[in-house]
Amino acid sequence: MTDHLQPKNWPAWATESVQIVEANPMWGSLAQEEIRQLRDRLLQLNIHRFEHIGSTSIPGLPAKPVIDLMAEVQSWDDMDLIADQLNPVGWNYVPPELDGREYRRFWVRVKDGKRAVHLHLMRPEELRWDRQIQFRDVLRQRPDLVEVYAALKVKLADENQNDREAYTTAKTEFILKVLDEGI
Repeated sequence: MTDHLQPKNWPAWATESVQIVEANPMWGSLAQEEIRQLRDRLLQLNIHRFEHIGSTSIPGLPAKPVIDLMAEVQSWDDMDLIADQLNPVGWNYVPPELDGREYRRFWVRVKDGKRAVHLHLMRPEELRWDRQIQFRDVLRQRPDLVEVYAALKVKLADENQNDREAYTTAKTEFILKVLDEGI
């Protein structure tokens, strides 16, 4: 039996390096198409609330070329039913033991051997849902913060090129300042 908790057993996309690319004006429409497809597949499971979040949801912001989507799920008990709908079309479930974030259930859509889309499933009333949207919306209204965040992301990607978790953690201070202090 394969121990999926061991890094040596992870697929290549699970350990991709951090690559920041210039903003793509198509990210928004790509996200909407992904949401349309997900809605069609998951509607019978009472999953209908979706949001485009993360750096690709902020016009003009350089980012990893991975669309981040968030959807509301009523229960973690539905993961097998969700897998029945998503696995056949290239989605991979990352169990909480590997993801390390108990507040969500995480899916990765792989295209051409690379991450293309992340799906963050959260239950109703999850505080992080509102915080994701708040951060996105503040940056959409503040081009000055987009510029600062872009420079930070490029610097941190260079410093943490082979450690996605360290890259994500290193952005936390900036994100919290935006959320809590409204810089």
